[in-house]
Amino acid sequence: MKTPRLFAISALCTRVARTLCCALIMLASLAVSAAPHYVRIPGGSFRTALPTDGASVIVAAFHLRTQPVSNREFAAFIKRHAEWQRNAIPTLFADERYLSGWPSANDDPVSFNPDAPVTSISWFAASAYCASENARLPGWYEWEFVAAADAKRADARSDPAWREEIISWYEKPANMSVPAMSSRHPNVYGVHNMHRLIWEWVEDYNGLFVTVDSRNQGEQKLLETCGAAALSLGDRDNYAILMRVALLSSVSARDNLESMGFRCARDH
Repeated sequence: MKTPRLFAISALCTRVARTLCCALIMLASLAVSAAPHYVRIPGGSFRTALPTDGASVIVAAFHLRTQPVSNREFAAFIKRHAEWQRNAIPTLFADERYLSGWPSANDDPVSFNPDAPVTSISWFAASAYCASENARLPGWYEWEFVAAADAKRADARSDPAWREEIISWYEKPANMSVPAMSSRHPNVYGVHNMHRLIWEWVEDYNGLFVTVDSRNQGEQKLLETCGAAALSLGDRDNYAILMRVALLSSVSARDNLESMGFRCARDH
């Protein structure tokens, strides 16, 4: 028979165990909530805006991050991988604008919004981050496939009102700070902020060469003007996509633009 003292010790141990258990559950919950969220994209036949002589392209099923990578997430990445900090990254992999908005080379981005998309990131740094998640940057066709969707339709590009809403972002001054990511109004796949927030790197950005005549043979030229590119694009009315192609066709892998971020993808 237990004495009152043993009962007290037993009750104390039970409370301690319960407290520790609750703490472990909370930590596990935080770890799950902090984990990047990917959703499955079914893929399918798709009419790309790039010149294909009228043929559709096939996008295989894949997984895509629901949000771009945030300042907070990239800060955690460079703490684990110091070689990607601003004071350590080789100039071969990034120009002098790399993480230019951050308070210092090693600090967390506490002086601005940690939940905003990370920008001023080179293609090399973006690729390294995605590799750390056992992922990669999405291909252009993958990005374009998801970006064509609205909240109810897998392809809303024929809707003038939808196109006009997207184009309104391009009217904002380029020097405006990037706001925090919104989790409202996901598209039909459950993906957020494909438009009206940042530009995004794609894996094959340097393959988006557009010439005045898609029948041209030999070495293709980089995009010279939006008007010239429009002559060969498959969807000339989609000005927002034209602007994306124009930008991605004009940058190099070590460039870091104030409004250029990224999200990651995984094979199905």
